[in-house]
Amino acid sequence: MNIDGEVTTGLGKAAFFLSQDFYTKEFEKNLGFVPYPGTLNIVVGEQHLDEINKIKDECENLIKPDAKFGAVKFIEAVLNDKIKGAIVFPAKTTHEENYLEFISECRLRDELGLDDGDTVNVQF
Repeated sequence: MNIDGEVTTGLGKAAFFLSQDFYTKEFEKNLGFVPYPGTLNIVVGEQHLDEINKIKDECENLIKPDAKFGAVKFIEAVLNDKIKGAIVFPAKTTHEENYLEFISECRLRDELGLDDGDTVNVQF
C-alpha cells in the first residue's frame, strides 16, 4: 500500500511505551532497530480505512507483553522513500481510526524537518 497523509501531533504516550524493555527488544529482534521513543502520527484519508483495517486484521506480526501493557501489531514500512521503519497498531489506543503511527530508529521530525500539516508518504 502506498498512501499519503498529514503529520499531526500525538498525545505523547508512545514515548513511555516505546521505552519499555520488552517492546524495544522485540522491535530490535523483529525489525533490526531499537525505535526512537515516540511515533510519528499521520492522519490519512477516510477512503483508505477499509484497506488499512484489512491489513491490520491480517497482520501476524505481534508483540505480546505482560498483562499491564497491550499487544502491538506491526508491519514494516518506508517513509518518504527514505526511512525504514514500521507502522504500529497498538491494541490499546485512543487515536481515531484514521491515524497511523510510524516508528523508526530516529526522531523523524528532526531527521526530515517535519512540522504539523506536512504531507508524508508511507509504503507498507
